[in-house]
Amino acid sequence: MSTSFLLRNGKRVFSIIGGVCRGTDALSRVNFISRRFIVDLSYSTHFMDFKGSSIPSSMKKLVVTKLSQNFRDAVALQTVPVPTPGDGDLLVRNRFVGINASDINYSAGRYDPTVKPPFDAGFEGIGEVVGLGLSASARYTVGDTVAYFADGAFAEYTVIPMIKTVPVPAVKPEFLTLLLSGATAYIAMKRLGDLVKGETVLVTAAAGGTGQFAVQFAKQAGCHVVGTCSSNEKAGFLKTIGCDRPINYTSEDLSATLRKEYPQGLDVVYESIGGRIFDMAVNNLANKGRLIVIGFISGYQTASGVPTVKGGTLPVKLLQKSASVRGFFLPHFLSDYKEAMGSMMQMFAKGKLVCEVDCGDMAPEGRFVGLESVFRAVDYMYAGKNVGKVVVEVTPPSLDSKL
Repeated sequence: MSTSFLLRNGKRVFSIIGGVCRGTDALSRVNFISRRFIVDLSYSTHFMDFKGSSIPSSMKKLVVTKLSQNFRDAVALQTVPVPTPGDGDLLVRNRFVGINASDINYSAGRYDPTVKPPFDAGFEGIGEVVGLGLSASARYTVGDTVAYFADGAFAEYTVIPMIKTVPVPAVKPEFLTLLLSGATAYIAMKRLGDLVKGETVLVTAAAGGTGQFAVQFAKQAGCHVVGTCSSNEKAGFLKTIGCDRPINYTSEDLSATLRKEYPQGLDVVYESIGGRIFDMAVNNLANKGRLIVIGFISGYQTASGVPTVKGGTLPVKLLQKSASVRGFFLPHFLSDYKEAMGSMMQMFAKGKLVCEVDCGDMAPEGRFVGLESVFRAVDYMYAGKNVGKVVVEVTPPSLDSKL
């Protein structure tokens, strides 16, 4: 078997025949310790045709063309050339991408005002490596499966720096749920929750992408877990993952229920909704209670992006209870990310962590397949219909793939 490697000028530098290196210049001194073939695509102008790997010349991706909190107005589906990986990069064929509430914050330009359209959308994906640079080949090879948390995920192919990827044993959407949603809950609860066995923990939007993990981690810590949700179906799901008291706020008065059943207050609140729910959480904190703010989705679709809260009385309420409000933004805790991912991957492998995925099978127009369905998936999540993490299947597995 012969495999050729190309440089920028398209000339053959060396080839491998049966695992033996025959060189035409100084590269011939490379000592191949194993039979693992290094595929250097970083400088080749023709890597798209390399060994018939079925990589097309063009692809679809979602691009933010104007700043708006209305995702459909801000984002356009475009056809562009498939990008070339640099020396330390991977070219990943995306199989699944994750939908996050913050996708519209990103399309509205709220994270970095200096970034102007056009720019790529999407934060997380999982798929197969179909191309890579020379340095990246020291760790990966074509056909490996990886997940990543980086910009530009809403595309059929994405170039990702190797250091931003996580190797995974299979292209399963369950692994995708851990990258952002799971990691947020794991690190926030560990670093800011200060959980103590026997405490009462409230998780808002408990059946959502990150809420499901907060419920499980609080339960693993020996806490009594209360979870808010919007349907009996979601309440049933919460019971299956260990939630002691699901509260369907469409059929129960949330504030009245908390005051009646938890008169001593809540020791920890994992809060992602904002507005009146934030105010309710503050009012129901126990002495020395901790309110962890990981988002405020109720305001994201507004012009300001921030829901109104009763901030004028917040200092006195916190003082009276020696309570605290603690903000959490995952990029500020990246030093904890590797440990969090490793721990969650082990728990999932051992069957100790549920990673619920919602691919839209029960949505009115059916399963979310193809980049075009990202728009539907965002609407579906903001309508509060999802149970678990909302995920879009970008490309179904190819039956005739050569990779």
